[in-house]
Amino acid sequence: MEWLISANSKMYDHASSFEHYGYIDWRQGNITYSLDDIIFIYCTSPIQKIRYKCKIEKINLVFSEIRNDREYWTDIDEYEKSKEGKYIHLVLIDQVDLDSLSLNHLLENGLTAAPQGPIKINEKLLSYINKNFDDSKQNDFFPDSLDNDKEIFEGLKKSVVVNKYERSSIARSMCIQYHGAKCAVCGIDFSEKYGDLGKGFIHVHHVTPIHKIDEKYRVDYKSDLIPVCPNCHSMLHRKFNNKYCSIKELREIVES
Repeated sequence: MEWLISANSKMYDHASSFEHYGYIDWRQGNITYSLDDIIFIYCTSPIQKIRYKCKIEKINLVFSEIRNDREYWTDIDEYEKSKEGKYIHLVLIDQVDLDSLSLNHLLENGLTAAPQGPIKINEKLLSYINKNFDDSKQNDFFPDSLDNDKEIFEGLKKSVVVNKYERSSIARSMCIQYHGAKCAVCGIDFSEKYGDLGKGFIHVHHVTPIHKIDEKYRVDYKSDLIPVCPNCHSMLHRKFNNKYCSIKELREIVES
């Protein structure tokens, strides 16, 4: 069975919780789920897109049996309420951030209204979601296109969460949602120069050097990822006097 459930990012940081652990223990409510059911998660306003695909691996869990995820709750009152009732264990299968999975497109392809609670996905909508749930269709983000770091990116173990996180369209979106789409070095905003064509376009740079990251590293999109333009991104990945520039150092070069 395939379900569509809604998530409020103003209440809970789903992006970081999934990236750090690969699963979320979700409030089950009064719905009768089954093991191996597929869950698509729709993020409510201001995102208004389906972003996550998960599989149910456990049902009917109580609070003492789940991970304590208080750090990801922005609404602590809701966290306290969440201690009651049962949970399902949702394991992340994949995540995307695509316009084709936004509310307007979903309404044109089988969804009857913006999701408020769990709903069973009809055949037409499921066919559309499965056809479009593909992160390779996100073609505006290519931090690993930098020749200097190509071998480093490709050499990373797949188990290192940051490798997927930096390339992920979810990480890109969360970083830009938090910091804005203006270059942190030179200040360029592509929408001001190119209008709608440049709206939202920016690269995302990883502040911590990739070679210092191991399997235990936990990415924080607020402090570890930063939006930069393609030119500044290239300069940040270019060695000068046998070292890489920091954001601050490159900004001082640009300003001088």
